[in-house]
Amino acid sequence: MSSYFEYETRLSGLDVDGAGHCKASALLNHLQNAAALAAEEGGFSRERLIERYGAFWMLARSWYRLARPLAFEDLVTVRTWHRGGKGAIMYRDYDILANGQPVGESVSAWVLASLDSHKLMRLGAIPELEGTGGGALCKTMTLAKLHQPGDLAEVERRLTRYSDSDLNGHVNNTRYADFACDALEMEKLPGDRFLAELQIGYLAECRPGEVLSIQAGGQGDSRFVRGVDLEGKPRFESALFFGETPF
Repeated sequence: MSSYFEYETRLSGLDVDGAGHCKASALLNHLQNAAALAAEEGGFSRERLIERYGAFWMLARSWYRLARPLAFEDLVTVRTWHRGGKGAIMYRDYDILANGQPVGESVSAWVLASLDSHKLMRLGAIPELEGTGGGALCKTMTLAKLHQPGDLAEVERRLTRYSDSDLNGHVNNTRYADFACDALEMEKLPGDRFLAELQIGYLAECRPGEVLSIQAGGQGDSRFVRGVDLEGKPRFESALFFGETPF
């Protein structure tokens, strides 16, 4: 049996950039809102896992691809489901529709961690996951670690601030998309190009007050951005692919 959750939102001025296109961070935020509401409906929400198992969800990797940019006042529908509760990684799939028409898809990879030790837990420890997956809807794509060029150059040093933080006191994972787009000066993107595909790997948590060396490089329509702390430890990695705006 296939099961999915549906989330709907109309894009506002807070979601879009100067070109009227939905920012990557805003789309990721809507995808994660859909995931959180789906988990709550399925009985394995953040609050339930903390209360029953002393555990919480950690987002490890995110990916999405769009056939066209999402635009101001688009009615966006996100359909989402997970692939089951076996192993150490739970994949969640998404279909993205705009004004009722399919325009993209997304995959995210989540791990379950102990609230006290942050050690990873097996998904089999959460019986609520049993029988709640997407079944035949499930995608086959998995998210591997990105292979980035070795010649990425520092473009800025970024101090993470209070405004970057979330409920856990860490830099919110959607903010890394902003860091990457800022590093590439997306405001200078030609009008006939758009961010068609994005993958982000969340390698280590950041807290407000930390400084990241933001490094970027690539060629053609493919760009790579990563954030490294001042001791050389990678905190996030991303790959961005730009396509031609179809209208």
